[in-house]
Amino acid sequence: MGMLKLFELAARMDKLGVSVTRAGLIIVLLWIGGLKAFRYEADGIVPFVANSPTMSFFYADPGNYKAHKNTEGVLVPENRSWHEANRTYEFAYGLGTVIVIYGLLLCLHPWLPQAAAIGSFLVFTMSFVTLSFLITTPECWVPALGDAQHGFPYLSGAGRLVIKDAIMMGAALVTMADSAKAYLRKRSSSASQSKVAPKNQQNGD
Repeated sequence: MGMLKLFELAARMDKLGVSVTRAGLIIVLLWIGGLKAFRYEADGIVPFVANSPTMSFFYADPGNYKAHKNTEGVLVPENRSWHEANRTYEFAYGLGTVIVIYGLLLCLHPWLPQAAAIGSFLVFTMSFVTLSFLITTPECWVPALGDAQHGFPYLSGAGRLVIKDAIMMGAALVTMADSAKAYLRKRSSSASQSKVAPKNQQNGD
């Protein structure tokens, strides 16, 4: 197969690409949203929420989270008790429910593309909020503990996790546009059929 044929094949992959993009968003949203019901995941998002000027009020004591961090896989009962009093898990349950709902909205694309378009827009907005954590969350950057590489632009593990939402933001725009087009085609087709029906009735008369 020549190089030109490969490019022609690649050029026809746009529809498949949108479908794979939508499926990827759905998997991520349902999976990550569902994990918010588990305490280790709720513990992991505490620095983002506690430092956010628009979210910290959900916690009872956001200023003292650093003294009660839980490493993944480690159970510290005292820290868990603090997070229960801090409303850490209540917030995570609510956030997880919202994320799962967004994923379910995207699943409606074949039947209710308008709902899927709204869901994609909400995912775009959520990704924008997530990316703002790069500004508000100190843990997104390598701390100054002696190494020369710290602060901007040296992303920590948390920062590398957040920056990936730039991809999700773009993917949400792609699926939003595709669902909106599908809705407009469906609406146009319904309007055309409604115009044809009266004409057929007149001809029948």
